[in-house]
Amino acid sequence: MRQASRALISCAWLAGRCNFSLRIVSGTDPEKTLLLVDGSSYLYRAFHALPELKSPRGEPTGAVYGVAAMLRRLAADHKAQARACVFDAKGKTFRDEVYPQYKAHRPPMPEALAAQIEPLKELVAALGWPVLSIEGVEADDVIATLAEQARRGGWRCVISSSDKDLAQLVDERVTVVNTMSNETLDPEGVRQKFGVAPERFVDYLALVGDAVDNVPGVEKVGPKTAARWIALYGSLDAVMAHAADIGGAVGKNLRQALDWLPQGRALLSVKRDVGLPLALDDLVDGGGDPARLRELYERFGFRTWQRELEGVAPEAPRRNLAAA
Repeated sequence: MRQASRALISCAWLAGRCNFSLRIVSGTDPEKTLLLVDGSSYLYRAFHALPELKSPRGEPTGAVYGVAAMLRRLAADHKAQARACVFDAKGKTFRDEVYPQYKAHRPPMPEALAAQIEPLKELVAALGWPVLSIEGVEADDVIATLAEQARRGGWRCVISSSDKDLAQLVDERVTVVNTMSNETLDPEGVRQKFGVAPERFVDYLALVGDAVDNVPGVEKVGPKTAARWIALYGSLDAVMAHAADIGGAVGKNLRQALDWLPQGRALLSVKRDVGLPLALDDLVDGGGDPARLRELYERFGFRTWQRELEGVAPEAPRRNLAAA
């Protein structure tokens, strides 16, 4: 399936109906690294952060350029033996079925952004990144499953994402990097940023809620209070068990939220057992498709990258003769 790994990979997933499993490359090599990119999170960030760009034929390309630039940088900074770029699939997920309000407040995707998704996937594949999009689950769940399987196989895993939810995956072998903020989260980094250990991050998130995903927490409980409770009691379950001991308005709000908190935690927990129709060695770097890459660079008007691919030296800055 090596050839398939260099193409766009998409499959359907329904809870309890998929028999695929992810097999691991035999042996445990601590030097092997899996690099996973949350393509959906960077797609939105690039679209809103970069100026509007258009190809020679008038196609919007700002998000395409931004994500491609990030992937090029990641490939240079992290010498990974296997890698993948994961996107959210179209349609609802199991979380929408459990909680219809999940992400319900989000506006429709702008047309200029939607138009860039498929062109971006083509470019990502041509760069040599397997592109994964699994129906019924989110990109976070696919990333979590791959990270878990890599961990079990003795690989290191670097996850590139701007989504804080993935901090729950961090341990001694899994780190999260955000190229847009130049931030790296290892276990100590998670503790410093959120005040809790990675294994307690979902408990913390359930208490504070996640406005981005429209998942409420405990009213008036912010990051400091949530971290303090978890430090004092040890876990969300223990906080709930001691709810009667917590006074004031936040204590009252906690008691009112006791029935909701387990569901909120479940919604915010990533799945680590998604059925995937591929093996980790199918994600081994295949080197890309230079011919297709050249076509896409020309189509999108990415001339600097096109010249680089063709081995042409970059143009020297033009001299201002009037000022000479």
